[in-house]
Amino acid sequence: MINDIFLKACKRQPTNRTPVWMMRQAGRYLPEYRAVRAKTDFLTLCKTPELATEVTIQPVDILRVDAAIIFSDILVIPEAMGMELIVEEGKGGPRFPSPLRSKEDINKIQVPDPNEKLKFVMDALRLTRKSLSDRVPLIGFSGSPWTLAAYMVEGHGSKNFRYAKELIYNEPKLAHQLLDKLAKSVAAYLSAQIEAGAQAVQIFDTWGGILTQDAFQEFSLYYIRQIIEETKTKGAPIIVFCKDCGHSLEKIAATGCDVVGLDWSNDIGMVRKLIGSTTALQGNMDPTILYTKPERIRQEVKMILEKFGKGNGHIFNLGHGILPDIPVEHAREFINAVKEESVSFHL
Repeated sequence: MINDIFLKACKRQPTNRTPVWMMRQAGRYLPEYRAVRAKTDFLTLCKTPELATEVTIQPVDILRVDAAIIFSDILVIPEAMGMELIVEEGKGGPRFPSPLRSKEDINKIQVPDPNEKLKFVMDALRLTRKSLSDRVPLIGFSGSPWTLAAYMVEGHGSKNFRYAKELIYNEPKLAHQLLDKLAKSVAAYLSAQIEAGAQAVQIFDTWGGILTQDAFQEFSLYYIRQIIEETKTKGAPIIVFCKDCGHSLEKIAATGCDVVGLDWSNDIGMVRKLIGSTTALQGNMDPTILYTKPERIRQEVKMILEKFGKGNGHIFNLGHGILPDIPVEHAREFINAVKEESVSFHL
């Protein structure tokens, strides 16, 4: 079964080819998604289980990916902790109008009960798992504590995350207080997702790479390790993706995760030699390759497969989320190329 292919790859067990899926699967590149999105706002889509299920399954039906990732957003956790979240189309992305800038602000936020405050995610997972009928495995996810904190303190996305960095360098104890609350929240959230039907979970540390190596260890990886220790007891494979963190791959692998996600700046063959004996690898094609001609997409797929080499323990993926204006036929060519070209590496 396709289901076995993906989950075996997470555990580095024999498979007959390399499984493939794409981060941020549901998106504006699919006309079917845009049709759903045209009828509702983003947060309502996230919070309506029937709609979230529909757009989660679209890439499985349309592109034949080997796994489904539940449609949601990493910022639903800060909202559940008591922050106001605003998502307005064409106005710079999601934002928190009252960012965390003081000890009093941080004291106010609470570790939420995910089955109460984030029930819509659990309902979507249960409904999606039922709707998939085990055709492919279902993946849950969360942002890392550091990535969530960066948004919560800054109030929105940023080029330099000035306020978040001021917090960790000027008031490290207060930063750790916030990160500890977030680690507890994420661990409970991912555990609840697994109980609701997620067969694997992924931790996204989108902003780990903006930190120095020492700060990354202290303010990001420490808390990722804490989450894994708590979540591991639920039995589902755990994937960790830290963007621009090639300097710390051995330390990421040592967190106890089952799979390390790679961005496109890493040579997957070299990384396999470094940590491939302890974890499976996920990645790592540059998403912009999907703008190119189909034959160039296939060429890139073959090159990454060749760099990884023969054997198991590779989940083919993009090195970050798929871009919104990618032609659907190019995404389909990517998926087909992985499925067809990888067979020879598993004979």
